[in-house]
Amino acid sequence: MIRDITIGQYYPVDSFVHRLDPRVKITATAAYVICLFVFSGIYCYALMVIGLMCVLKMSRVPLGYVMKGLRPVLFLLIFTIIINMLFVSGEHMLVEWAFIHISLEGVINAAYLTARLILLIIGSSLQTFTTTPAQLTDGLERIFAPLKILRLPVHEIAMMMSIALRFIPILVEEADKVMKAQQARGADFESGNLIERTKSLVPVLVPLFVGAFRRASDLAMAMEARCYRGQEGRSKFKPLKYERRDYFAYAVTAAGIVLLIVVKRL
Repeated sequence: MIRDITIGQYYPVDSFVHRLDPRVKITATAAYVICLFVFSGIYCYALMVIGLMCVLKMSRVPLGYVMKGLRPVLFLLIFTIIINMLFVSGEHMLVEWAFIHISLEGVINAAYLTARLILLIIGSSLQTFTTTPAQLTDGLERIFAPLKILRLPVHEIAMMMSIALRFIPILVEEADKVMKAQQARGADFESGNLIERTKSLVPVLVPLFVGAFRRASDLAMAMEARCYRGQEGRSKFKPLKYERRDYFAYAVTAAGIVLLIVVKRL
């Protein structure tokens, strides 16, 4: 299960999506997430699924690798389905037995919310699959540059977000090592009820947090040793510059939003 967590990991491959400017990918991802919550209906979701599959094909990231990231949130998806089926009332009842009341409206609502969660996870994961942490930092810094007028530390905020994403796969690997070491000492993480299995994770969480703080301290010392002082006086090794493919991606994103608006109105 630990190895199935792919959020925050970069998938190195040469593709059209990988070569796009990070500002384009951040903007497109934000627009995609907003569209997921603004537009509803089977036709709008079908269009978003088609668009997502096209982007996934152009990114050359294997579908199996992307779907593997859904396994850690499988419990959340099942919980969402059950809650919506049991507690969303409607006129057309499908099952009525004791305290269980399942309506057609509840099933439809559960299907929509589950599809929204799956599309949200896959779409946002593509952002980190195709963008390195350094590119993500530069893109966020350039997008949030107007906030400097309000004296907000834009560079520091972007750097913290990038480091947080970069630490996800590191902590996942560290947790896997700790769990294997505890299992070699006789720890059992699979048997027992939910409370017992939760208690068995305590010997994993303590060294994991200690290792995380140690890595953070080492990173801070390494940045200070390299005279890192934030944005002041820094230049870019690879300055961001829009190219023709970036404008094309912007145009396709805008066209997709317009198409969703048209379908929603019809």
